Amino acid sequence: MKNILFSLATLCLLTVFPPQALAVDGNELLQQVDANLQPRSYEMYRKLINIEPDGSKKEFVLYTAKKGRDKMVALFLSPASEKGRVSLRLGDNMWLYIPNVGKPIRITSLQSVVGGVFNNSDILRLDYHVEYDVTGLTDQGETWLLELKAKTRSVAYDRLKMTVDKKTVQPLDIECIASSGMLIKTLHYSDIKDFGEGIVRPEKLMTNSPLHKGYRSVMIFARMQKREFNDEIFTLDFTPRVDELR
Repeated sequence: MKNILFSLATLCLLTVFPPQALAVDGNELLQQVDANLQPRSYEMYRKLINIEPDGSKKEFVLYTAKKGRDKMVALFLSPASEKGRVSLRLGDNMWLYIPNVGKPIRITSLQSVVGGVFNNSDILRLDYHVEYDVTGLTDQGETWLLELKAKTRSVAYDRLKMTVDKKTVQPLDIECIASSGMLIKTLHYSDIKDFGEGIVRPEKLMTNSPLHKGYRSVMIFARMQKREFNDEIFTLDFTPRVDELR
């Protein structure tokens, strides 16, 4: 009899409060967003386009490999002036390797090796849940609004406001905010694409900033696929050899 009453109570609860209306754990939702955006370990190609106020453009093509929570490396394939350069990220630490210059040099998350509005943290982005905790979750009907707070001061942006589409559990827009409360930039995800192997995610990421009026940067993703890598690939010693992965 108790089991029957419990089942009836559960049925009534689900009728009044359908599953999507029940409490949603913000950090679990953020982890799902990350899982939908990128596999735990993968390789991909990207085109970065910097667009100036007069409409002129500068384009870069990169090959990128990522492993686990905190290892990523990006190899510049074009333009010719940048070919062979490598950016490496291990957790909060980043380096830039330039052929014929010597050992890799340290770079910071807020710097940009390509110029434009994207910084190094955007180009070598880790999963959001690795760097942020969810401090607020608002149901906006067809979307959720996630408010995120950086776990450490080394993260490029102190806070994020992420609008997530409920159907796809993919980000639509992200406001990147400094500790002072100033809006640094906004990221816009668009053009959902099936990359295969169960990877269905936005193909395009565009950013603009009130600090760079009239300037825009666009990132277009291509040929993203799951792949496992050895740890030695994500070391300073391997940076001159990243092209061997392709």
